Amino acid sequence: MSCLIVLSTSCRQHFKDENSYTRDQSATEYFVVEEPEPIFFFINYTTPLDSLIPDVGRGNLYIKITKSKYRLAICIADEVIKEYPAVFGGNPVDDKLVQGDRCTPEGNFKVLAKYPHRNWSRFILIDYPNAESMVKFREAKRSGKIPPDATPGGSVGIHGVTSGFDYVIDGRENWTLGCISLKRKDVEEIYDHIRIGTAIKVVR
Repeated sequence: MSCLIVLSTSCRQHFKDENSYTRDQSATEYFVVEEPEPIFFFINYTTPLDSLIPDVGRGNLYIKITKSKYRLAICIADEVIKEYPAVFGGNPVDDKLVQGDRCTPEGNFKVLAKYPHRNWSRFILIDYPNAESMVKFREAKRSGKIPPDATPGGSVGIHGVTSGFDYVIDGRENWTLGCISLKRKDVEEIYDHIRIGTAIKVVR
């Protein structure tokens, strides 16, 4: 894995809402960008997930998301079955604490709901903020890290991109407000194999 040090006007691309794709320009800054990994660095990426999961293991399936590696892994027990490229909120480094911070939450979650999405193909809602999240939120408020009137936010999930925009995943453009975003075909594949209550672990 090689890294590039970039000096530029930061152009963070994101979907302003469900129907429009915009480019948000901010101040010039230094930042480090890891060059995207070729597909063959993602375990079993080109192999259909259905052929990788034994029938006896389907009930033990869980998802592990590693933000620093830009990947989502389907796991059974301690074995990684398949990995997918993923991107995150506009701040892909920090843990989510408050509404509007554009961070993707870290911790242990569960699938709360799943449904088709008009623009992003599929949406898999996670149970953020849960009890674990609220402990961190209250501590941040107590310590003055966030304002007294802050709220933790919500409606965080795993979803695809608007049709034709898979390249934002290849380019590791962290465009969401805090959700985990995959290519359309990838979110469609995992959607069919997870259920309400499936465990999701998000780490830095």
